[in-house]
Amino acid sequence: MAARNIIKNMTVSVDGRGYAGQVMEYTPPVLTLLTEEHRAGGMDAPITLDMGMEALETSFVLRSYDREVLRQFGVSEGNSVPFVGRGAMQSYDGTVRPTTHTMRGKITSIDRGTWQPGTPATMTVTMRLDYYREDHDGARVHEIDVEKMVRVVDGIDLMADIRQALGI
Repeated sequence: MAARNIIKNMTVSVDGRGYAGQVMEYTPPVLTLLTEEHRAGGMDAPITLDMGMEALETSFVLRSYDREVLRQFGVSEGNSVPFVGRGAMQSYDGTVRPTTHTMRGKITSIDRGTWQPGTPATMTVTMRLDYYREDHDGARVHEIDVEKMVRVVDGIDLMADIRQALGI
């Protein structure tokens, strides 16, 4: 097939409120492993050890100066803001499939941009995440729950044995 699963459109929702028609950009979290090289006696080259993950962060840009988003900044400890990014993927044969990123975290930065007469202002919101889940056409691809030490990739919880070894 020529072009497959091209993101054609997207929207976001923050704390259950949708922003279709107001969201200009959405940047999904970058999933990055922290790694360390290990080479000891009897090894011809180093191997890479998985030492956990880097912090998860997402951002989005609104063309709306939205009070409901502004009031979510810096929620108190133990609380988080639910956030969902949705994309519509379309293939060259016309098939449309959903992709959904379900997240929880704290709004850590609100950049109100520059205001100029006659120019729409934007607001860039950045969140640090405690939870991230990606569903691709209805199938769970990733689920990362930082507090519960869960990292599921394609249905396999890569942290299950470590949790068991630690008694958690």
